[in-house]
This record gives sequence, C-alpha cells and structure tokens, in this order.
Amino acid sequence: MLDKILIGDCIEQMKTLPDGSVDVIFADPPYNLQLSGDLRRPNDSVVDAVDDDWDQFESFEAYDTFTRAWLSEARRILKPDGTLWTIGAYHNIFRVGTTLQDLGFWMLNDIIWNKTNPMPNFRGRRFTNAHETLIWCARSKSSRHYFNYDGMKSLNEGLQMRSDWTLPICSGGERLKIDGKKAHPTQKPEALLTRVIMSSTKPGDVILDPFFGSGTTGAVAKRLHRHWIGIEQDPAYAKIAKDRIRKVTPANDDEVTEAPSKRAEKRIPFGWVVERGLLNVGDVLTDAAGRTAARVHADGSLIVSGGQGNHRGSIHQVGAAVQGAAACNGWTYWHFNSGAGPNQPIDVLRQRLRAQLN
Repeated sequence: MLDKILIGDCIEQMKTLPDGSVDVIFADPPYNLQLSGDLRRPNDSVVDAVDDDWDQFESFEAYDTFTRAWLSEARRILKPDGTLWTIGAYHNIFRVGTTLQDLGFWMLNDIIWNKTNPMPNFRGRRFTNAHETLIWCARSKSSRHYFNYDGMKSLNEGLQMRSDWTLPICSGGERLKIDGKKAHPTQKPEALLTRVIMSSTKPGDVILDPFFGSGTTGAVAKRLHRHWIGIEQDPAYAKIAKDRIRKVTPANDDEVTEAPSKRAEKRIPFGWVVERGLLNVGDVLTDAAGRTAARVHADGSLIVSGGQGNHRGSIHQVGAAVQGAAACNGWTYWHFNSGAGPNQPIDVLRQRLRAQLN
C-alpha cells in the first residue's frame, strides 16, 4: 500500500489502514470558506476562488463532525511517537485545533506561513489574507517525537528555525495547469512540504496525506526518499497526482542523508584527549585572543593561576570562572597551538578522537 493513491472518501480509506502504521500525517483539509456567490474584482471579473463541492458544509456543526471523524482515524493509524501536521486559514484552523486537543493530540508548534505573494483583498473591507497557519502536534503528550533540529538550523543558515516561514504561494512553472487553468485550486508549494517533511521525518519513514489533491506531498516525499500514502476522493485529481509523481526523480542517497545530530554524537571527556596524547600534560591552552592561559593537568583538569585568579576544574568550569560567566563551552573557548597557523579550538581534537573511535 506504500507509495500509492487510495481513491475514495478519506475517512473510509483511513479505516483500511492498520493501527500505528504511519510516522507522520500531513493534512490539508477543506477550509470551509463559506463563499456565497462569485467573488469579483473591482473591474467585475470573477476571481478563480475555491467554490468546489468538497469545500461546502451545511453548518459549523457538520464541519466539526467531519473534522472529529478524520482526526480520530488519523490518531489511530499514527505510530505512538508519530506527529501530525494540518494547515488552514482563519475559517477553520481554530476549530481544527480545538478538536485536536479534545482528541488527545499534544501541540508542538503553530507555524505561520507568511505568503510573499498573497491574493489581494478585492473588496477592500478587510486586511489582505497574507498567511495560513500550520499546526504541528504529537500523537500524545508522552510521544517522543522526531525533530530534525540541526537540519532545520542548517536550512536557516546556522540559525534556529523560527515558527514564521516566509514562502511564496504556488505559482509560475510549479503551478499545474490544464488548458491554461489551475489543475487544482489549493495546490501547495513544494517548498512548504519540503520543510515539513525534512523537519519531522527521516528517509524511509511513511507519510500519509488524507487530502492528497495534486500530490505535492507525494512528489516531495519521493524526492526525499520517504514513503507516502495518498487518499483522494476525486479520480481526476488522483490521476494528475499520479502523473506528477511518476515524473519525479529521487535525490541521490548522499543528498538526503541526515547529518548526525550533535546531541546524538558520542560523548568525549576532555581527559580522553589527554590520555591519548592529543595534548600533553603541561600544555598551555589559551582563549581565542591569547589573553588567558591555562595548563593541562594529568587528570584532564585545567589550572589557572596569576592575574586571572587561581582556578582548577574542568575545561567548562575554568572557562566560566575566568570570564566571570555562569557557564562556558570549554571545547570552543580553549585553544591549542597546532604548530601550523593560528591556534585552534580544542574541539578539533575532540572531533579527531571521535572519528578514531568510530
């Protein structure tokens, strides 16, 4: 059933999936926009808005009943440590969020997707709707969810990824069209799904999209070496998605392999660096500017005496003490004379030793 599109009602199709069988769910459900009649521009031309039958509900109560039904099935088929993403606008996202909490999902983040090129507000009676909201939640409070922290930091040029994402809407060559018209009215940009999938899944994980539409989730999942399952009630949309995904070329293995998390790396005590002769007893370490000096003791502690006071302890303790700071990362604070070029942080030695041990 992996890497296939199931055609039919999303709730009935989810019932065919085993308990705890998927790692992540990305859901782009109907927004229940409640449009009545055509939406027109100031020049009286008609806006190509979402007015399809699948977005029509008789009442808020009917929408809430539908939401509870599909989210209940979603929670059943998620693995215990799985997570769910759902996206919406002000019309529906608050109602969906309430249901998520009522069913026992545990909120992790709400993400604001700031659109660089939103559709203008033609009537001039409201602010332009320039964002949508994603909710990311774990199956339960006790779930040990996966988060690719380092990958997201790398994607953001070394800074922690924030919960406001500035991305364009799907347009230009990426927008699928048939006879010059949108193939699907709510096609999401691949950049958005790339960020969702990279942040919360690993290669080989299974992603379910119960509102598959034009297949953006499947296309990105295939490129990034994830398995996918799509559910789509409209056979025409399912065909568009299938043709689209068939043309996707997966990235090379080394292009999607996750960089090892620093938190998961083997712990290396500074004393091991001394024991293995990467530094000698009595060697002098300094700060980056060379103003503070410490001698290496045989037990892996550092000793500072003189103008900086008298201190003895770990590389972290002594580094903090000479700075008058509450804490210090001694691996990056202390530098050694490598014999070639400027002094280097002792973290270089830690990485060298870690590579030897691996």
